[in-house]
Amino acid sequence: MNQRARIAMSDEDVTAFLEAARKLQLATINADGTPHLVTMFYGLDAGRIAFWTYAKAQKARNLERDPRVSCLVEAGEDYGELRGVLLYGKAQRVDERDQVMAIGMAVARRMTPGVPDELLLPYVEKTGLKRIAYVVERSKVVSWDHRRLT
Repeated sequence: MNQRARIAMSDEDVTAFLEAARKLQLATINADGTPHLVTMFYGLDAGRIAFWTYAKAQKARNLERDPRVSCLVEAGEDYGELRGVLLYGKAQRVDERDQVMAIGMAVARRMTPGVPDELLLPYVEKTGLKRIAYVVERSKVVSWDHRRLT
C-alpha cells in the first residue's frame, strides 16, 4: 500500500471531520482566472458543505460566472498531526428564503458554539436579509490523516 492510500480517510472519517470542524478555505475563480481564496465558517446541509455570503461579495460574483469551487478543511499543527479534507465541486445557489435562513443558522451555530438558537435567530434574521446561500455538490474528495503514519 502506498503512503497516499495509508493516509486517506474513509467516507465515515471524512463525514466526522467535516461535522467537527468550523472553518474552511473556499476558493472561487476570479474573472481573470486567478484564484480567490477566503476563510469562512460553514454549515452542513444533508452532508454537503453549505455557506452564505453577501450577494455583492466577490465570491458570489465569481460563483455567478463560474460555480466551480475548492473547499479545504484542515487541522493539526505538527506534520504528524496534519489532517484535512479537500472537496472539489460546484456551488449551487440557494434562493428559497427558508433554506437560506436554515443555512445561516447552521453557520451561526459553528461561529458561536453553545449559544442557544433563540439568541442566534435575531442575528441570522437581520443579516440574512442581504445574504444568499450555497451548497456544494462534490465531484471529488481528497483527504489525509498523517496520524496514520505512526
